[in-house]
Amino acid sequence: MTFRNISREALVGSITLGVVFVAGYFFGKKKSPTMSISKSHCEGKDDPLMQYVLSHSMREHPVLKKLRLRTMEDSWKIMMVACEQAQLMANLAKLIKAKKAIEVGVYTGYNTLNMALALPDDGVIVACDISETYTDIGKPFWKEAGVEHKIDLRIQPALKTLDELMAAGQAETFDFAFIDADKVNIDNYYEKCLLLVRKGGLIAIDNVLWGGKVLNPSPDDQDTVAIDKLNKRLLRDTRINLSMLTVGDGVTLAFKL
Repeated sequence: MTFRNISREALVGSITLGVVFVAGYFFGKKKSPTMSISKSHCEGKDDPLMQYVLSHSMREHPVLKKLRLRTMEDSWKIMMVACEQAQLMANLAKLIKAKKAIEVGVYTGYNTLNMALALPDDGVIVACDISETYTDIGKPFWKEAGVEHKIDLRIQPALKTLDELMAAGQAETFDFAFIDADKVNIDNYYEKCLLLVRKGGLIAIDNVLWGGKVLNPSPDDQDTVAIDKLNKRLLRDTRINLSMLTVGDGVTLAFKL
């Protein structure tokens, strides 16, 4: 059939429908809902739905709030664990009746304080970091909250601290571990924490979505490659049960079997 056999009205109608279809496709593609992964104190601070979540669920200790606001003054504030994620992990720690915890990566110690508050009075959190510059920010708040006696801060490479805990005979004596440090060593941190955590214990791994970069890791981006590699390996790891959550920048919960 040629255009000569089509009426002018039919031709105009067909073209109009085509334009509407194309416009609808691109408009719909542009407006289609997408999942936004963000921390409440970064991109999420202007998200009405995130603010709804916070106003209807956050029960932040007064000293925790003080430390959070102090941390917001720092240029590296994006490194702080999102308060909604910290509260989730504290609730999980209470649920499994955690008494001993490990934190790999402290920054200003917001989550350290959060976990210390969740532990019983005779509990302990071994907090691993390499910088006193930032941990010194948190120390006065730990003291103000009355939990500094629960926090065993180790300023040295975390792998060394984890090895020392193993050498001291503390394998399978910890209830909870949180990994939020350099990403190149994320697999090593996981393996060592898995040895230190008891059966039924929990390992939480932060930044597993890495701002969405894990969708298409660049071969030259060692951090993203390391995260994606661990994510894929955890799916096949028969030593754990796991859930990957879209909280903060993504957190994986690995329950040791």
